[in-house]
Amino acid sequence: AALAALGATLTLPGLAGFVLAIGMAVDANVLVFERAREEYAAHHRPTPRSALAAGFRNALSAIADSNITTLIAAGLLFLLASGPVRGFGVTLGIGVLASMVSALVITRALADLAVSRPGLRRRPHLTGIAHTGVVRDRLARGNPRLMRHPRRWLAASAAALVLAGAGIALRGLDFGIEFTGGRQVEYATATPVDPDRARAALADAGFPHAVVQTSGENRLTVRTGQLTTAQANAVGAAVGDLTSRADELRDETIGPSLGKELRRGALIALAVALGAQLVYLAVRFRLLLGTAAVAALAHDVVILVGVFAWLGKPVDGVFLAALLTVIGYSVNDSVVVFDRLRELTRHADKERETRFRDIAGRALQQTLPRTVNTGTGAALILTALAGFGGDSLTDFALALLIGLAVGTYSSMFTATPLAVVLQERRR
Repeated sequence: AALAALGATLTLPGLAGFVLAIGMAVDANVLVFERAREEYAAHHRPTPRSALAAGFRNALSAIADSNITTLIAAGLLFLLASGPVRGFGVTLGIGVLASMVSALVITRALADLAVSRPGLRRRPHLTGIAHTGVVRDRLARGNPRLMRHPRRWLAASAAALVLAGAGIALRGLDFGIEFTGGRQVEYATATPVDPDRARAALADAGFPHAVVQTSGENRLTVRTGQLTTAQANAVGAAVGDLTSRADELRDETIGPSLGKELRRGALIALAVALGAQLVYLAVRFRLLLGTAAVAALAHDVVILVGVFAWLGKPVDGVFLAALLTVIGYSVNDSVVVFDRLRELTRHADKERETRFRDIAGRALQQTLPRTVNTGTGAALILTALAGFGGDSLTDFALALLIGLAVGTYSSMFTATPLAVVLQERRR
């Protein structure tokens, strides 16, 4: 409704903004319910209703920080970038505001109504709040000291960075049409043409990286790299074989200068957004934790680009949308861990002088169930999207799956160990 009111066009990067906003809304609910479980299990709250109220209260700071950092990035992308990156910023901003209302107002009202029912008061296990969950139980029994050797985690991250950098240096990046320029041809067809069939036909004709979109009723738009006259005729013949008649309506050449401008604007907007997030995190937490979070984010970007270089996948608008989504997920995860770290540090026993690495390990252990729950749900959706979404969404889902795995790992085992090492070096 907001997009319709603004007259905006929903593109694939815009869809990526919705994916991230929906993920953050789900994440906010998981944060609340995990905190409610903790309160009930610790016997601080005798009923599911009081535990739920405490969960909303204690999770509010983490939800607010993660959403505000994302809103800062979305606003700067809208102001400084252009094209699909700006569309990502618009839909992400709208989605984040809507998700905050749904998670903090609508979900709370519905959940409070549910736990107030007499049947659930007598049988609290039906709410899910009265048991701590499989992951939390196993962590409590095993009690792993996750930050016992923080430098080993950083060594693993450094090895992944070296491998990704080698892929970029040795294989290079295959920039898509959006960044290099090319040819755009629009056809009017006698019957509707399925874009997936058109992509397959063009791939068989020797154009595997062609971008195919429907642009209206019985309209098909094909974007490729620079074409000779013979290649342009081959594209027209491949489209013509899919329908009884295909008339060429428009044939335009996209200059590389537009791609360079888009790439430069995206990089500038991304750099400014990272700087703004660093400033906000430094104010809300400490400069040390903000630096660790942004460093983990840069780690995710390099690894995702390196994996696509090794796989030979094109770096195009689809990849750019996935990259921006991964950045949002990564910062969100780091904020959740650091919010718990800040809370535990505030309540640490000053006389015992508990070590920072022990507090960080406990914060990581307490937030791990939330990370597993949200990560598993997102992985199931993205796996289905990669398997059944068609050619246009396969690379998008693949990039998100890789980014989800790397971002989840880095928020726990890159950002947190880096914060521990920086803190001990400073001391």
